[in-house]
Amino acid sequence: MKLPTKLLLVSALVLGVAAGARAAVETYTIDSVHSSIGFKIRHFVSRVPGSFTKFSGTITADRDNLANSSVEATIDIGSVSTANDKRDAHLKSPDFFDAAKFTTATFKSKSWKKTGDDTYDITGDLTLHGVTKEIVLHATSLGFAAGMRGAQLSGWEATTTLNKSDFGLGGPAMLGKVLGDDVQIDIGIESDLKK
Repeated sequence: MKLPTKLLLVSALVLGVAAGARAAVETYTIDSVHSSIGFKIRHFVSRVPGSFTKFSGTITADRDNLANSSVEATIDIGSVSTANDKRDAHLKSPDFFDAAKFTTATFKSKSWKKTGDDTYDITGDLTLHGVTKEIVLHATSLGFAAGMRGAQLSGWEATTTLNKSDFGLGGPAMLGKVLGDDVQIDIGIESDLKK
């Protein structure tokens, strides 16, 4: 085989491998209809649940090595819901989220660390109430599968615990002994492959 022919063959193989690597990286859009962002906070001796009903985001998944993946998400703070209108209004007020001023919260991952067969610690920056802090989401990949009408789906779960005071959400002093500082976050995501 002549040298130019060998070089062409090697180049073709390299380009083919590179193209295959690029093809393994897929971008998924979070389907908010089939996803949830929930939280729980201690109230005296119980835990009161709530959720955010409006959010969006993308997951860029390297299926050959999910540790190379990334995620970005935005939450509409005004969509907070605890199934109690009076409490929701108080949460949106300047006493807590000040939703009129800080309309969204955002999360952007910086690294994914594999911790098990399908589990990852996703480290990233959470910006909430005008404060940016690094947090870790303990995430599980639930898999990739075909959905309805030819859709390709990915599923995820994640948990973390936030200290609300770290984000300036301590609330009025009179509630200091009523509400806990730790907020448990539970996330369930179904996402659709972008076409």
